[in-house]
Amino acid sequence: MTDHHQSTRGEPRVAIVTCADLPDLEPDDRLLLAPLAARGIAATVAAWDDPAADWAAYDLVVLRSPWDYALRRDEFVAWADTVPRLVNPADVVRWNTDKRYLDELAAAHVPTVPTGWVAPGEPWTPPATGEHVIKPAVSAGSQDTGRYDLADPEHRELALAHLRRLSDAGRVAMVQPYLTAVDTAGETALLFLAGPDGLAFSHAIRKGPMLTGPDLGPDGLYKAEEITPRTATPAQLAVAERVLAAVPGGTRRLLYARVDLIPGPDGAPVLVELELTEPSLFLGHADGAPERLADAVVTHLARLPRPR
Repeated sequence: MTDHHQSTRGEPRVAIVTCADLPDLEPDDRLLLAPLAARGIAATVAAWDDPAADWAAYDLVVLRSPWDYALRRDEFVAWADTVPRLVNPADVVRWNTDKRYLDELAAAHVPTVPTGWVAPGEPWTPPATGEHVIKPAVSAGSQDTGRYDLADPEHRELALAHLRRLSDAGRVAMVQPYLTAVDTAGETALLFLAGPDGLAFSHAIRKGPMLTGPDLGPDGLYKAEEITPRTATPAQLAVAERVLAAVPGGTRRLLYARVDLIPGPDGAPVLVELELTEPSLFLGHADGAPERLADAVVTHLARLPRPR
C-alpha cells in the first residue's frame, strides 16, 4: 500500500485500486496523482486483495488496475460487494466482468459483434470457414484470446485446443467473427468521464490490431497495445450514447466508461466491449484528460456521504 500524500483533517481520502503486480500503478494511471493532490485530495494506492487495506476509511475507492481478477472473479466480485463508496459500483462490476452482458446490449438493439457462447463441457463444432476470435467470457488485458482461420486445418486444431483449455479451467468461452476492418481502421476507444450532469465524452484513441494469430498460452498480465490519439466520428459517438443508455441502473453512478468500437462489415461502428470495471483510460493521449478524471473524482466526492 502506497500513500502518495499525507492526509490532513478534512482532506478527502481516495484509494486507487490496483493489483499486487502493479503496486505503484501503471504509468498512465500515475498521471492522475498530481491532479488529485492539486485538488486537495490524498491518494493511497492499494491492491484489491490487500488484507491490510481499510476500505471503509476512504471517502472514495476508485478501481483502476486490478488486472489479476480474471481467474478469481468470484472473489473479486465478493470483495467489491464489501467496499463502501466504490466506483464503479459493485453491481456494475458484477454485470460488466462477465462479457455475457453483450447479449443484454444486443437485446437492447445496440449494434454489437455477433457472439456465440460455449459453456464448460459443451461440444463445439468450428464453422467451416472464416476468421474467428476465441476468448473467455471473463478476461482482462486480452489474455487467453486468439484469432483463427478456420479453413486452415492447423488453425482448426488450435482453436479446438483453445476451447478445451478454457473448458478444462471451468471457463465460458466466447466465439466471434473476426471483423477484418480492424486490420486497417484499428479499434476506437471512446472515453467518458463523470461530470456534473452525468458522463461526458472526454477523448478517443485508436488501438492498433492486436490479434495476429492463435493463442498459445499465458504471456503476462496484459498484451502491449499500439495507441494513438483519434478524433471520434459522429457515428461512433451516436453508438456510444446508445451503449451507455443501456447500462443497468443508468450512468450517473459511473466515474468512467470506455466504449470500444470497430467497423462492422458495412463500415458502421459496432461494439466490441463496454469497459466499466478496470479499463485503461489512456490519460496520456489527450490534453487535460488527467485533470478531467480528477474533476470526475471531485464530482463523485461531492455526491457521497463522508465516512465517520
